Amino acid sequence: MDTFMKLNRFILSVFILWTTGRTNASDVDQTASLWRVSGDNATIHCNHSKGSAYYQMYWYRQLPGQTMKPILNIFSKDGAQCEPNISKEKFGATKPDAHKGTLTVRSLQAEDGGTYFCAVSGAQRCRLRRELNKNLRAHR
Repeated sequence: MDTFMKLNRFILSVFILWTTGRTNASDVDQTASLWRVSGDNATIHCNHSKGSAYYQMYWYRQLPGQTMKPILNIFSKDGAQCEPNISKEKFGATKPDAHKGTLTVRSLQAEDGGTYFCAVSGAQRCRLRRELNKNLRAHR
């Protein structure tokens, strides 16, 4: 175990979280877990068979002892990404079609170890989400 710790490896556990909060294993094909050395990149795959109406993909992460936080979202129709205060150098995403996408975490460090979640939706656009967030903040 001591040798293992010296290698400074950590796990990126990946789970599926649908917008309904339920997962149906027949609908998804998801990277279960990844082991990488610090400095490497990690790419997490998310595929679904919910239908082409589910074209927006959301990525979240939950670090140990913290709540789940959004990383980014991406559309397959126009390739637009919304990244609220997230470094484009650290995180990247692809979405070649409505049914699949990836999240890449670059230059891994120990603090990147955590649980990463993928969710899909077809109902929300990035611009609308930004406007809603602005309105909510203005009324607090």
